[in-house]
Amino acid sequence: MIVEHAIDYIDYLMNYVDFTETYFLLTIACVVFNPTWWNITARMEYKTKFMTKMCGSKEKGCYLLAFLIFSLGILRDWLFSEALIRQPIFQEFDRFEVEILSYVLYGFGGILVLGAYLKLGITGTYLGDYFGILMKERVTGFPFNVMNNPMYNGSVMLFVAHALSFKSFAGLVLSFVVYVVYKFALIFEESFTNYIYSNAAAKKNKSK
Repeated sequence: MIVEHAIDYIDYLMNYVDFTETYFLLTIACVVFNPTWWNITARMEYKTKFMTKMCGSKEKGCYLLAFLIFSLGILRDWLFSEALIRQPIFQEFDRFEVEILSYVLYGFGGILVLGAYLKLGITGTYLGDYFGILMKERVTGFPFNVMNNPMYNGSVMLFVAHALSFKSFAGLVLSFVVYVVYKFALIFEESFTNYIYSNAAAKKNKSK
């Protein structure tokens, strides 16, 4: 009985997601493409220094990558908003407490993203370590003392907040896609970042 009710409710929820809508599909494509592209590009930079050579210095190369990642992020956010406009309104989200929750998530998510950026700076945020611009020590202050990966977690919160403010269940589905993609991206980013710093430490020890 419980399983049947669960299946019926899932079917009910799926009525509020148009999986064939163009902007919905474009948003998913952009969400998947962005971290895939920047991880591949950053690894190519680490191995070949092609952006450093093209721009004349590692700092300029990192700033170029930052600009491209930021621009892709704006495109993704625009597609996300356009997708929500074209999805059905989920009436169960048309409640005061849901509206308040969206404000809370906007605020907390924004604080996490901004706080992480202020701690890391441009090069720390946009993969500067792949260019050889290494942090002198691990960042431990707020918001990194509250959770790991506050930039990604805060970003997901902002997507959820936007979905709730638009009363869009489809927006929650897209937010979940963002969450899953970020989790996969972190698997590759964290392992390679650890490799970069351990490799740099090994070279430093050899030079002593």
